[in-house]
Amino acid sequence: MNRTRNRRALALALLAAPLALVALSSPAEAYVGPGAGFALATSLFVVLGAVALAGIYLAIWPIRLAWRTLLGRRAFKDAKTKRVVILGLDGLDVRLAERYMAEGRMPNLQKLNFVPLATTLPALSPVAWSTFQTGLDPAGHGLFDFLRPARPHYMAELSSVTTTAPARMLKLGRFKIPLGKPKTRLRRRGVPFWKILGKQGIFSAVVRVPITFPPEKFRGVSLSGMCVPDIRGTQGTFTEFCDASGPDASEGGVRVPVTVNGDRVEAVLTGPPNPLTDKHESLTQPFSVAIDRAAGTVDVTIDGETERLKDGLHSEWMEVTFKAGLSVKIKGIVRFALVSLDPFRLYASPVHFNPEKPAQPISNPPAYAVYLGKRFGPCATLGLAEDTWALNERVIDSAQFLEGSYKIHAEREKHFFDALEKVRKGLVVCVFDGSDRIQHMFFRTLSDDHPANRGRRLDEYRDVIPDMYQKMDDLVGRTVAKLKKDDTLLVMSDHGFRNFSRGINLNAWLRQEGFLVMKEGHEGGQWYEGVDWSKTTAYALGLSGIFLNRKGREQHGIVGDKLASELIRAIKDKLAELRDPERPDYVPIRRTFGPAEIPPGPYADEAPEIMVGYNDDYRISWDGAVGDTRGPVFEDNVKAWSGDHCVDPALAPGVLYSNRKFTADQANIRDLAPTTLDLFGVPAPAVMKGRRLFGDNDKPPSPTPGDDYFTMARDDAASEPTPAVAREGSRDDA
Repeated sequence: MNRTRNRRALALALLAAPLALVALSSPAEAYVGPGAGFALATSLFVVLGAVALAGIYLAIWPIRLAWRTLLGRRAFKDAKTKRVVILGLDGLDVRLAERYMAEGRMPNLQKLNFVPLATTLPALSPVAWSTFQTGLDPAGHGLFDFLRPARPHYMAELSSVTTTAPARMLKLGRFKIPLGKPKTRLRRRGVPFWKILGKQGIFSAVVRVPITFPPEKFRGVSLSGMCVPDIRGTQGTFTEFCDASGPDASEGGVRVPVTVNGDRVEAVLTGPPNPLTDKHESLTQPFSVAIDRAAGTVDVTIDGETERLKDGLHSEWMEVTFKAGLSVKIKGIVRFALVSLDPFRLYASPVHFNPEKPAQPISNPPAYAVYLGKRFGPCATLGLAEDTWALNERVIDSAQFLEGSYKIHAEREKHFFDALEKVRKGLVVCVFDGSDRIQHMFFRTLSDDHPANRGRRLDEYRDVIPDMYQKMDDLVGRTVAKLKKDDTLLVMSDHGFRNFSRGINLNAWLRQEGFLVMKEGHEGGQWYEGVDWSKTTAYALGLSGIFLNRKGREQHGIVGDKLASELIRAIKDKLAELRDPERPDYVPIRRTFGPAEIPPGPYADEAPEIMVGYNDDYRISWDGAVGDTRGPVFEDNVKAWSGDHCVDPALAPGVLYSNRKFTADQANIRDLAPTTLDLFGVPAPAVMKGRRLFGDNDKPPSPTPGDDYFTMARDDAASEPTPAVAREGSRDDA
């Protein structure tokens, strides 16, 4: 049976290859993202469908060829450049870049032209990268945070993706087979500028740009970035196998007790819920660990593959197969790391999609992920691939986190330079996340007294952030070396960074001020446990917002339109007066933004009623972000996640460098889309709010909160020197 299936798949692939990129499908399943499980198609259905698709391609091929030839001739007739290369270095900060340039660590970026890049309100990656893609403010693309209320209920859901399961199922004994496809929909509205380029015949390669899952069709190739789930349908769940006593679970992962029998451990790795049964029990894959105490190593064997682990280093990616029944196999990849031998502690990364056999499309076309996997080997596919939670929970140490992060960075470089080699005319965009993740986890090393340094080694990690900036500059230098004479290079970040040493639990504060009320006798808990919604007027969710409990919108809403205006004003006034008892002379919340201060757009009603712009050193607390109403309003942040950008966007601009000379002296991240279109001679849609940064600027900039970075008064106690001032010598304040 397997041989027959393999012959069919091979024949189909050979048939499809000359017809451009017909999708390669494994004869089994398709993963549909958080909370929805798997959808199943039998090998027969896949083969028949693919053969039919190939037949259609054959029938229309002459028409497609003629159309593409015509587009190709016209595509670059008004272009100012034949290729645009956009290198996204997530989170690169203006002040730190200036400091390390002054120290001589970043000679390649220093040779380029520079303008600071205002970020979005709020200054969050999914929001900013969505604006980058579409040229729209958040109210235009509809993303305001990582999370959003699952209205009319009060629970949270992922803001970027929604999934619905197939409506009908076929029952076969204990198995259930979906009839039809599940639907995974990208919530981000607007049209990415590379899709507009594609309609004009210009090819694009888009590698790991955040908020591109599920992948959209366009003329080009893409590999999805932030918000691709792991194989369990979460945003990344690690596992710690441990023979020592401890809690059963930790944030971001699970702790699994194991028994060490002499020099051997037997355990199971948990995979996705079984999509074919009513109970949706978790599928598992057994593995074994052979311990060599004399050598200080272990051999991990899973699914017939063995890797030796030593010195705390990660294994290479190991393939793992989860069998659901009816010949359905769900394939993933996982990395292990030995944490300690006594007590025995073994870390397993979240299980990623296997790019060679992805259970869910993670690229456009689906064959692109397969190509990258076969060309360069297994690679991280999880959206948030660097395991920040495992370091937060002290399951892995700082050295292991860095090693894992730079392994992922090396994979990304291979994909980027391959795209740079293959796409000689058109657009190449690649986003590197390591610069963001490493700053999140090591910003504490820039301040000796950061609470997160308690119980952690500091001296050997003081150079982690400057070394990372130097590595990113080296990447820029190698990119420049690959450019042709008339290529345009843009190096940019979506936001900057600030210190995060104290957390503010907004839900505890709303409770303290009487805006959020508990049921009698309830102390509270995560996700608004015990909240009396019949008396509650406001609640906080996610990293930046406060929502009103509105009539007709929330399930038990009590706030009407007239009361809403009064509440917004009252909450904003009280937040302006809020002070940290440990720092009574400092303003922890720099600004708040109500509906009048949020840039308008068709989806403005999906925004929080109040967005909070924190000051340097502050952010919403970990408990406050997940609806916990207990505990103090202010508390130390003791997690390794010690830097952040959930602040007033004026305090966290990104950077923008280019080998072209800017005609603007300041820029906003929404300018990148119309600027890139203009470089190719393609008019920007009128809906785009940004302006062109090279040549004539026929559209004046529209001010947003982020633009205040360039105009805020120097005597403001919370302000920082502008990049222009910093370039004149004030580099020691970074």
